[in-house]
Amino acid sequence: MTAPDFLTDGPADAPASFVLAHGAGAPMDAPFMNQIAEGVAAAGFRVLRFEFPYMAGRRTGGSKRPPDRQPVLLESWRNAIAAAAADRALVIGGKSMGGRMASLVADESGVDGLICLGYPFHPPGKPDKLRTEHLEGITCPTLILQGERDPFGNRTEVESYRLSEAITLEWIPDGNHDLSPRKASGHTAQSNMAATTTAAVTFLENVVRRQKA
Repeated sequence: MTAPDFLTDGPADAPASFVLAHGAGAPMDAPFMNQIAEGVAAAGFRVLRFEFPYMAGRRTGGSKRPPDRQPVLLESWRNAIAAAAADRALVIGGKSMGGRMASLVADESGVDGLICLGYPFHPPGKPDKLRTEHLEGITCPTLILQGERDPFGNRTEVESYRLSEAITLEWIPDGNHDLSPRKASGHTAQSNMAATTTAAVTFLENVVRRQKA
């Protein structure tokens, strides 16, 4: 498998790189991904986006291909990490499936941090089918930004799970899986995205601080 074609934002001399993968249904340049990448880059960090083979294939094949099988997704992540490696802190993560796959290689790859945006703790409507076993023992510093009413794992459900102490959970007010709130909540999609970006930037700043210590 060849190295990914990164979509890059942020300064070349940034103190940390954030490799960001998309979710199952939308590409690396979807509006959600653009907002996160541009917000983090504006804070002075390097953001490298890539696509899994099935999503890259959609751009040229004209058909809506299903996600690749997990071994292919994990190998894609390993290739992306190898291609992004540089003399700076390296954080990986992504939206939903992209973040979940990143979490499965975070410890083995030795990256400095992991950021998951809307982690799919279980399939919607199937709370008994948990995807959390590896999260109980993960040692990589991890930030999970989760909508309070995410059907893939809402606040009531997730706060009952046994998760590693390396994981920090930050709740996005009234957020759905895309972190957007309902109008009646008093929150807006814009304010929730701003809070998400701020939390990600703070996490990256802490990663850099730890590396320098």
